[in-house]
Amino acid sequence: MIIDILILFRNFAPNMKIVVDDKIPYIREKLALLAEEIVYKSGADITAEDVRDADALVVRTRTRCDRQLLEGSRVQLVATATIGYDHIDTQYLAQTGISWTNCPGCNAGSVAQYVESALLLLASEKGLALSSSTIGIVGCGHVGSKVRAVAQRLGMRVLVCDPPLGHADFVGLEQIARESDVITFHVPLTRDGANATWHMADETFFHRLSRVPYIINTSRGGVVDNDALLVALQQGTVRDAVIDVWEHEPVINESLLHRVFIGTPHIAGYSADGKVNADNMVIDALCRHFHLPHPGVIVPPSLPDDTPKTGNPLDLYNPMNDSEKLKNDTTKFEFLRNHYPLRREQW
Repeated sequence: MIIDILILFRNFAPNMKIVVDDKIPYIREKLALLAEEIVYKSGADITAEDVRDADALVVRTRTRCDRQLLEGSRVQLVATATIGYDHIDTQYLAQTGISWTNCPGCNAGSVAQYVESALLLLASEKGLALSSSTIGIVGCGHVGSKVRAVAQRLGMRVLVCDPPLGHADFVGLEQIARESDVITFHVPLTRDGANATWHMADETFFHRLSRVPYIINTSRGGVVDNDALLVALQQGTVRDAVIDVWEHEPVINESLLHRVFIGTPHIAGYSADGKVNADNMVIDALCRHFHLPHPGVIVPPSLPDDTPKTGNPLDLYNPMNDSEKLKNDTTKFEFLRNHYPLRREQW
């Protein structure tokens, strides 16, 4: 029966080829039902020769999808199993008629879990009184809105800044800098326009801070000027920091890493739940674009039977473990990302 189903699916995609980042988990069984040929490679090592005769490309952030990679290929669709898409030259793809898709919101729950764990650790290890503290959330899309719910559940006063959304109850970045005990960033990285976010937190921003806050960044490395943050930590205008994303990854500022409270290798969104969400979005996109029958929904793996169900979020995920691994050997930044033991967001 399984073999018959496999043959049925593949008859809808004769001679179809998909090139896939080999670090995308859980997706292989369903992709095998959609294409005759699937090539798995490390995202950073995918070349123009690999994609020349491919119909679709499934990537993460480590594959730069631009003219150099795609010119002369027969690729029709680029699907990135990530929220961000700054590794995709969308203008070039539009000019050449190549469709693309990302996975907005896929790992929002995972990042919110990371931030909640970080806040609980700041409370237990640094003395942050959550119920009497103000958190400034910069960016209130898929991720920021979930972080807002977490902070409210913890009893924090919440300020939200998101100029593009422009809600009436949102505040300006100046008020965030003036009134926040914790500032957390959840914006995409943009370099141009009125709402550019590159180095949003720069030397000028840190000089505006009034309450010596904690800084959390799980968005993109370039949103926070890493050199300016290190100076702010050294000068005492920032109390401490939790940093998951870095400028110039995987070659990161080691001085900053060893100065921050928690420093992790860009894994805030790395839960099994978030990865499965992205997988399903990619499968949906492939089926829509190539008019294929849907092979079914991927589900995340269960927790081991002996997992203690304590109800304490830190027992489900504690980012200090990831921080210690990175601080012990900064050269393993990519290794730790690529071999990450995906966590679950709930029992």
